[in-house]
Amino acid sequence: MTAILSDATRLRDEICRVGASIFERGLTFGSTGNISARLPNGELLMTPTNASLGDLDPARLSRFSAEGVQIDGDKPTKEAFLHRCMYCERPGAGAVVHLHSTYSVAVSILADVDPEDVLPPLTAYYVMRVGSLPLIPYYPPGDESLALAVGEKAKAHSAVLLANHGPVVSGATLREAQYATEELEETAKLHLMLEGRRIRPLTSEQVDALRRRT
Repeated sequence: MTAILSDATRLRDEICRVGASIFERGLTFGSTGNISARLPNGELLMTPTNASLGDLDPARLSRFSAEGVQIDGDKPTKEAFLHRCMYCERPGAGAVVHLHSTYSVAVSILADVDPEDVLPPLTAYYVMRVGSLPLIPYYPPGDESLALAVGEKAKAHSAVLLANHGPVVSGATLREAQYATEELEETAKLHLMLEGRRIRPLTSEQVDALRRRT
């Protein structure tokens, strides 16, 4: 029991540190965005509703049982189902980050992207940390159809992009999920900066070689 409490304390503090880092660097704003992480016993810690990621209180994070029932903490984010969808389909996931980050959202609004893989493989780290990025069609916030759509794509993808909304990214650890989310945002920024210019993305052979290394 002491070990479980110690794990929970460390993870609560880490969620708050990551949230503050994301907020301070302008990757989220107001009360947008949410973070969750899974404890060794299967319980989930999640940022609560109407909370700024820049000012989280470790003691007030929402805590869920492994079955998805809230145990204690503040009222959870209304986007909690997005996190549960990722965990259900990705048993190796230890954390999920969902942001409304500016460049990723901008790309999610473009009409001419490939819905099976929204961003081109511009850098090696994008390929290694994100891989391919499917676009989930637009659904109103809280719509159960969004949960089904995310769950379907999460079977084969660690990250998805919600149309007119933002990215949902899982990782084996909270830091991995954070870094992948940031890599996605930077790649979206590069993609928009280069729009209209001839580019030289990584070749399919280069992409395959990187994926074999991860």
